[in-house]
Amino acid sequence: MEDPSSTDLDSSVIEILSRARAEVAKVIIGQEDVVDHCLIAIFTGNHILIEGVPGVAKTLLVRTLARVLGSPFSRIQFTPDLMPSDITGTNVFNLQEGAFHLVKGPVFTSFLLADEINRAPAKTQSALLQAMQERQVTIDGVSHELLDSFTVFATQNPIEYEGTYPLPEAQKDRFLLKVQMDYPSEDDEKQLALKTLGRDTPEHILEGDAMEEVLAESEIAVVQTAMQGITIKDELVSYIVELVRASREADPIQVGAGPRATQALLLSSRAYAAIKGRDYVTPDDIRSMAHPVLSHRIILRPEYEIEGMTVSEAVDKLLESVSVPR
Repeated sequence: MEDPSSTDLDSSVIEILSRARAEVAKVIIGQEDVVDHCLIAIFTGNHILIEGVPGVAKTLLVRTLARVLGSPFSRIQFTPDLMPSDITGTNVFNLQEGAFHLVKGPVFTSFLLADEINRAPAKTQSALLQAMQERQVTIDGVSHELLDSFTVFATQNPIEYEGTYPLPEAQKDRFLLKVQMDYPSEDDEKQLALKTLGRDTPEHILEGDAMEEVLAESEIAVVQTAMQGITIKDELVSYIVELVRASREADPIQVGAGPRATQALLLSSRAYAAIKGRDYVTPDDIRSMAHPVLSHRIILRPEYEIEGMTVSEAVDKLLESVSVPR
């Protein structure tokens, strides 16, 4: 890979993002917005919460991203009996050597799929908090560093809540974005059906030689640093601050977004601009990222929920209430 730090943004980061999207599209049919949001989370050094019904290729998406970006991948199926040590690992006594050795858990990876994260109790979910925030875990009082590219892709099923545990607000706030992975369009689903009849199934393509590795895992940090060169004007920074602060004053919202939302909207808007092929941020970039950044960070007042208002509608009202810079 050409070093992005030694070239202009147009010939490095934007090209890399374009190639990554093209490679992922060989396996994942449709779902362009979700792919973009995952790339935003990765290249801003953050995490993403994906909500979708079973069978829409959430696991396949993360495996594909790991292949394209040359990164190790682990998956944890969250269940009610999952223990924190099942995530972080534990020290095991070796009888032959007479000493304890660390058996690392699946958290020691680059891309971690936390599948149906809300099926485990809060104690187990909290095992990820330190990893997500500090990129390290503590086992028996000893801290262990994780990879700089460590990214959590957590999934939730939006229609089956029996036996689930709502994510603590503090944990939800650690996710840069929350996105919906919906059913494919009719044309995309037909394309998938035709591929299933032949040898070009998504799984076959992923495991075959048709996939190209765009980056090595060690180069993700270089792209993250290069993204800092994307221009965002002071008036747009002020616009982001006004949007987030407006969420704390809006009548339908009981609990507004905190300062971490300001940071998230700033970072994600900058990355979104790069994905769209620009080295500068526009108001439309910010507005496009407002829903995935704010939707899991605000709580509606009960009386508005009873009336049928959704969080998405509340965010729309926020966008309408704050003047857009010209």
